[in-house]
Amino acid sequence: MEILEKETTRIVIIEDNEVVKDGFALLLNGMAEFSVPNSYTNCEDAIKRLRKDKPDIILMDLELPGMHGIEGIKVIKKEIPEVSIVVITVHDDSSLVFEALCAGAAGYITKTANYSSLLEAIEEVKAGGAPMSSNIAKMVVQSFQRNQNTPLTKRETQVLGLLAKGKSYTVIAGELFIHKETVKSHIKNIYAKLRVHSKADAIEIATKERYI
Repeated sequence: MEILEKETTRIVIIEDNEVVKDGFALLLNGMAEFSVPNSYTNCEDAIKRLRKDKPDIILMDLELPGMHGIEGIKVIKKEIPEVSIVVITVHDDSSLVFEALCAGAAGYITKTANYSSLLEAIEEVKAGGAPMSSNIAKMVVQSFQRNQNTPLTKRETQVLGLLAKGKSYTVIAGELFIHKETVKSHIKNIYAKLRVHSKADAIEIATKERYI
């Protein structure tokens, strides 16, 4: 009688920190239910081998050399929509994590998470869940509650949302990976669309109309 081998969950890791990458690979390869066909330090190399690696789950960093993780998520999900992507990040509860979820990530874990938290996150994704903090979950829910008839673009909404939290132009630029001048340009467009001339008025109208 032929004994069928139990199929393992194939996990690809995309992380430019070699210690984190190799640590996760060592842990997962040491478990019978998981296998790591490959690990990469950038999105470009991983994307080239997606069809060969056939991942069920991808663990990936956002701040990578070359292609940024947000863009990488979009490309990977277009290539293999069925794959679950779990973001590995230092940005707990940030707009960047929220943007990753909007791009198609299934959830996220922080780089400071211990191995049991990593395994819990993977099991949660396998069960169809979405590992994330309550703060990030709240941001996701709020995004669905926003007024869909907003005149603002997605990026303008992000900029105004951060402005409403008291973030400076420099901090907003850093969090969204754009230039400070681009932030100023977005704010100018926001003022024009909302027909206001001050930050306070823009936030007041956007909050009242549920644009943010």
